[in-house]
Amino acid sequence: MKNILLVSTVLFTLMFMSCKDAPKSELGHNEAESVSQTEEGGEDAHGNEGRNEKEGHSEEEGVVELTRQQAETIGLKVKPLEQKSLGNSIKVSGQLELFPQDRANISPFVGGNVRTINVIEGDKVSKGQVLAYLEHPDIISMQQEFQEKNDELVFLKQDFERKQTLYDKGVSSGKEYQMAQSKFRSTTSSVNALKAKLRLLGLNTDKIAEGQIYSTVPITTPIGGYVDEVIVSLGDYVAPQSKMFMVSDNSELHVDLKVYEKDVSKVKLGQQIFFTVTAKPDELLKAKVHSIGKTFETDPKALHVHADMDNKNGDLLPGMYVEGRIVQGEKMGFAVPEAAIIKEGDQSFIFILDEDKEMEAGKMKFKMIPVSTGITDLGFVEVSLPAEVTTDVKVVINGAYNLSSEMVKGELEHDH
Repeated sequence: MKNILLVSTVLFTLMFMSCKDAPKSELGHNEAESVSQTEEGGEDAHGNEGRNEKEGHSEEEGVVELTRQQAETIGLKVKPLEQKSLGNSIKVSGQLELFPQDRANISPFVGGNVRTINVIEGDKVSKGQVLAYLEHPDIISMQQEFQEKNDELVFLKQDFERKQTLYDKGVSSGKEYQMAQSKFRSTTSSVNALKAKLRLLGLNTDKIAEGQIYSTVPITTPIGGYVDEVIVSLGDYVAPQSKMFMVSDNSELHVDLKVYEKDVSKVKLGQQIFFTVTAKPDELLKAKVHSIGKTFETDPKALHVHADMDNKNGDLLPGMYVEGRIVQGEKMGFAVPEAAIIKEGDQSFIFILDEDKEMEAGKMKFKMIPVSTGITDLGFVEVSLPAEVTTDVKVVINGAYNLSSEMVKGELEHDH
């Protein structure tokens, strides 16, 4: 009986444990299935969210999009890729100078007080333009003397011609004829001298001979150009040959360079010169050797070399410092300003304007491309483009680092 009871107890216990485990196993299976589905749903949602985020940031790798207003704000400048002559040249320095005939120090021929001044420094003037007027009693006296001598000359001429006729007929003596001739010639010389002086003063001698008197004389410029200096004020007395104005014509500047002794033998007439000035650091200007000095300066020991250049725009000024290269052999290559190069470790990059794809109005797309760099000279770096990039691209020459910052900023926002 006890054995039967013990067996029954064991069987009951086993049945109870079996029933208890079955619901737990079944619940665990359902929970696992539910978590799996939830995780799948979460992955889908995350996946969809990721895809939506990717669609929201359409920027390609190494590409920056800006509006034209943003480009102007960061000072972006774009220029077509150009070929430059770099290296294989003689390094020189100097400054821009005027030819002597293109600078005028303007002084009066007679003394006088300044009545009016018609220009200020920086004004553009034409050849013969009146810069100021002078007045003085001596100017009036000179015109009065001219009128008197000119009237006297009319009488002396008639007297000389009459006595010459009488002398030719043997009626008048030779002495009277000679005196009349001498007086006429002397007065003629005085009248011509006064006429020449008055013309130098810019006065109309024909009007003066008719009785007109000018109270002032004009001070005119012998060349066209710009007023560099105004040295007088209203009412100032200006002595003869005292400088009143300085005018210069900057359209015909030349480059005055110093070539050191070791390089003198390499310089020839007609050689091409490439140079830069501080006012235009991104522009390589051209000149051509037209004369070579024959006397050395002592400190430092160098010859002066003069070169012709073009300054029709008038934006270059005398006295500007120049760094240049006299080309010995033509070696051309594609080059960009140093400011256009972005360095990342050992690799160099530039930004180009991507014009292949249409953009919405007011937007610009810039693409960063790797380049191989070569010679650095005169602020320019020789570059070789990737094979798939054509040489007719437009390069960002100013603001490249700002573009790089914008690109990094955009990538960080995308990752976030």
